[in-house]
Amino acid sequence: MLAKFPLLSMASPDQLIAWRRSQPIRRDLFLAHVERVARRLLPVRFIINLCEDRYRFLVAFAAVGANGQSNLLPSSRAALHLRRVAEDYPDSGTIADDDIEAWLDADFGDDTARAVPELPADQVMAVAFTSGSTGQAKPNVKTWGELIGGARQARQRFGFDPTTAIVATVPPQHMYGLETSIMAPLASGARVHGGRPFFPGDVRAALAAVPAPRVLVTTPVHLQACVQAGLTWPRPAFLISATAPLSAELAAQAEAAFGAPVLEIYGCTEAGSIASRRTLDGDRWRLYDGFELRDGRLSGAHLPEPVPLNDIVEPCGPSEFKLLGRLEDVVNIAGKRTSLGYLNHQLNDIDGVVEGVFLSPESGEGEVARLAALVVAPGLSKRQLLAALAQRLDPVFLPRPLVKVDALPRNETGKPTREALLALLARLHPAATLPHDR
Repeated sequence: MLAKFPLLSMASPDQLIAWRRSQPIRRDLFLAHVERVARRLLPVRFIINLCEDRYRFLVAFAAVGANGQSNLLPSSRAALHLRRVAEDYPDSGTIADDDIEAWLDADFGDDTARAVPELPADQVMAVAFTSGSTGQAKPNVKTWGELIGGARQARQRFGFDPTTAIVATVPPQHMYGLETSIMAPLASGARVHGGRPFFPGDVRAALAAVPAPRVLVTTPVHLQACVQAGLTWPRPAFLISATAPLSAELAAQAEAAFGAPVLEIYGCTEAGSIASRRTLDGDRWRLYDGFELRDGRLSGAHLPEPVPLNDIVEPCGPSEFKLLGRLEDVVNIAGKRTSLGYLNHQLNDIDGVVEGVFLSPESGEGEVARLAALVVAPGLSKRQLLAALAQRLDPVFLPRPLVKVDALPRNETGKPTREALLALLARLHPAATLPHDR
């Protein structure tokens, strides 16, 4: 008999699942909201879930699953990306915040407990898209059984339970945000703040609005903004960061500011979260229980088949590893090889550089003609930057062109996508011949 898992882990109907507009939402009311939205969804196979409010997204996500439909979770709200998704999935409709707000505010008449739907393990609950940081976003099918398996591993690693209150700055459409702020309330009994705070003051207000023990789920970009804001923070039990590497310096500053440990999650859209570490404890990552990493391929746990990682890793025993760089980072110029990660490190290590990134016209190990770089460095000239790089790099790796910018374009999770970087380079330096990804 095919396995089924409940849509909602619920010890009792009056247990909280979220706060919406600072008001506590019990699990029986949440089920009523899900039932109301499910009846109003378009009769299509896929629903593009664009809800930004976390509670509305949670309700819509569950309603789509309860209907036997599948959520499409775009990694970007750019018009071109959304058009591509709609074209690739013609049997689809869209739901956004405004579509369901009136339904949530409707009078249900009573708050009696409703039966919790059970979903087949093989039901396609979501199609998550990669961020597109190294090229065009790619779809990844996520069954309900896989999502439940990932949620159980996160619960085991981080101790999510009905006393945990989660505040998240990352979009729920992102795999990291989906696992930590949507699946945790559904499968682990945790409670989630219904908003999506962005500015440091909003993050502080959201943390203050929920009881301890509270957990902040965020990104390095948001973490840096919070540290620089110089605010006094409601103390979380711990913080979780993902989507981009977190420096030990920023982790130390965050631990001092929040008075709590900073943990990092490593994962990918293809496999979900697979490992974690406390940044200040060193460069080793510890796999979640049940995973096995061999020859750059991840297997075990809830994965239906092995998943090749997009990073170069160095195993350190059966359950730990080090990250050495991305496979796509390797560049070959005039027979000399290096990685974009190494080049970016050298660039960002220059005094006066706020942030910068190298670009190559190819991904992978193909021969490339030249490199380019976009740099935020208000107090340095291009000549000074190139002179500093010349002291650090082989001349073949010096960027031509080097373009100074006010800021790097970033998506909703704080990643500078390759497509956006190439578009910015083409606009500011029309002579650049780096091709856009198709």
